[in-house]
Amino acid sequence: MFCLAAGAASAAAAFEIRGSEGTRLEAREIATFDGPWAMTFLPDASMLVTEQRGRLLHVSPAGETTPVGNVPEVAYGGQGGLGDVVADPDFADNGLVYLSHARMGADGDTRGGVVVRARLDVSGEAPVLREVTELWRQQPFVSGSGHFSHRLAFGPTDTPQAGYLFITSGDRQKQTPAQAMDGNLGKVVRLNTDGSVPEDNPFAEAGGVAEQFYSIGHRNLLGIDFDADGGLWAHEMGPAHGDELNRVVAGGNYGWPEVSEGDHYSGRSIPVHDTRDAFEPPAVAWVPSIGPAGLTIYDGGTFSDWQGDALIGGLVAEALVRVALDGAEAREVERYEWGERVREVEQGPDGAIWVLEDGAGGRLLRLMPAA
Repeated sequence: MFCLAAGAASAAAAFEIRGSEGTRLEAREIATFDGPWAMTFLPDASMLVTEQRGRLLHVSPAGETTPVGNVPEVAYGGQGGLGDVVADPDFADNGLVYLSHARMGADGDTRGGVVVRARLDVSGEAPVLREVTELWRQQPFVSGSGHFSHRLAFGPTDTPQAGYLFITSGDRQKQTPAQAMDGNLGKVVRLNTDGSVPEDNPFAEAGGVAEQFYSIGHRNLLGIDFDADGGLWAHEMGPAHGDELNRVVAGGNYGWPEVSEGDHYSGRSIPVHDTRDAFEPPAVAWVPSIGPAGLTIYDGGTFSDWQGDALIGGLVAEALVRVALDGAEAREVERYEWGERVREVEQGPDGAIWVLEDGAGGRLLRLMPAA
């Protein structure tokens, strides 16, 4: 077995965070990273953490880190690089993990997001990925290094979405492809766990790449999760303000770039959702922007008052944002600010909330109710 002591754990420094409504949290520093982007927990309460430049790290609950070998080469730059990581629902039996990352096109000028599946081998001195297989890629690869999105989520057990892999595919800052049916940019994609396409996807009759689509008309989706009833939620960054949290329904069109709650960066206005009945309106929108990144819908017992609430990292808000969900409706109820950009948020197996701060020296913090 590999040794978790290959990287030194940081000092477990703790500090208090006070929410906008007076809730007090204790934040304890577990480890630090160079540009962390995502994390996922494994059955033994350890985790995998991605760094945007291309490192995947195995992290013990105490914060000791070990690099994982044989990680695919990534196209790093802008918003591109190593992205999300999730463990297979049957990881305890099959050891499979799923990773998203930006990849350079064969022409050397274009980039796109891809999703790979691999087996995490922990039998040697250090962990390594085996049997790395590409399951999905953005179509088409285009110029630029923004709006890959490539967040991943599995449908929860005992719901109709069990056994499916959901992928957020950003518009790559090209806008109009979000409404196009001949490419998968600006979409939420639903696949079987082996990368094949379910026959009952909502756009299956359109044929071609549209068979992958679960919903369309999205911009830059950096958070996705399911509620207790199996309802899918995703948030996306607006243009100049107008960030959205959406309850994503099969076959839904969320309007980008035809409608938005924000404006173009030039100041040119965009019609709001209420002006077009064909488009799904957001459950909640933010003006000014919070810069949403990372999403978990809480179902633990440690924060008893947070049951069913969505927890969203705020890059612009420099906060953890808590949103109450009620059916298809949502409203922000509290923010927890400590002056750092929040890139990722996950619920730990013990019910604690774990967040990753953005950028060089980004800390992994474990949040608990303050005593």
